[in-house]
Amino acid sequence: GSAATERHCTTPQHHGLEAALDHYLIKKAQKTLQDGSPLTLSMTIKNIHRTVGTMLGSEISRRFGEQGLPDHTVRISFKGTAGQSFGAFIPRGLTLHLEGEANDYVGKGLSGGTIIIVPHKNSTFAAEHNVIAGNTLLYGATAGQMFIRGKVGERFAVRNSGATAVVEGVGDHACEYMTGGTVVVLGSTGRNFAAGMSGGMAFIYDPHKTFALRCNHEMVDVINVLDTEQQDLLHHLIHLHYRYTESTIAQRILDTWIPSVQDFALVFPHEYRTYLLHMRQRAAQHTFYEHKLSEVVSSA
Repeated sequence: GSAATERHCTTPQHHGLEAALDHYLIKKAQKTLQDGSPLTLSMTIKNIHRTVGTMLGSEISRRFGEQGLPDHTVRISFKGTAGQSFGAFIPRGLTLHLEGEANDYVGKGLSGGTIIIVPHKNSTFAAEHNVIAGNTLLYGATAGQMFIRGKVGERFAVRNSGATAVVEGVGDHACEYMTGGTVVVLGSTGRNFAAGMSGGMAFIYDPHKTFALRCNHEMVDVINVLDTEQQDLLHHLIHLHYRYTESTIAQRILDTWIPSVQDFALVFPHEYRTYLLHMRQRAAQHTFYEHKLSEVVSSA
């Protein structure tokens, strides 16, 4: 083969570095893996460490099945810069907290775990104006939650089918091909938001009323007046975001909730709307949102 493929083949030692942290985490989690007992750890992380948490996550799934463990059974706090695919595929029961910043593909295939990212304690910039994590976060996620105090890059939550996320700004093509889950953006969005989005919903904080121009309206409606259930769900998610990240923008919105809630737009796929109306007629006493809220509350 070419020099390029050869170079690629002759460096297996890189995998050692990439997986080093996970081997350490698995060693530390032996008791948890045996009996599900809680565990809290903290350590530094560097950008050579990729897919951190993934191997530990698959051990949890192998041992405890698809449903994983109760939320936050294992809490790991990192400081530093995470390499690509931080927290990819992690299951329920595993919570990764990162103080610092992260590269692309954070939470790829997230399947029940929780990922929290906040800026360095001593950073001087306003978190909501700073890009703290890269592109293609939450790609193909199926369950779990992500709270990021800061902006993220392009293609956020593409093909998300069931995870919940709160972030403070996104680049272009966010929520593309999304089929489920809930996304809250407490800041600006790039263009072409929600292209091909057939399910789930997204709440956008839009005080300047510019969002509609950045949204792809082919498959979604943009609703500017939220009903009580939608407001409750949104309030709950912003409250969780504040609790996990101490976000100043979340605090400001919560402190001025009555006027602030008017500044949110809800992105809702046409297909989904029809489906929900149908469900509502079938079971008005147990609405989708109650189910959604109880889901989110139980994982708090």
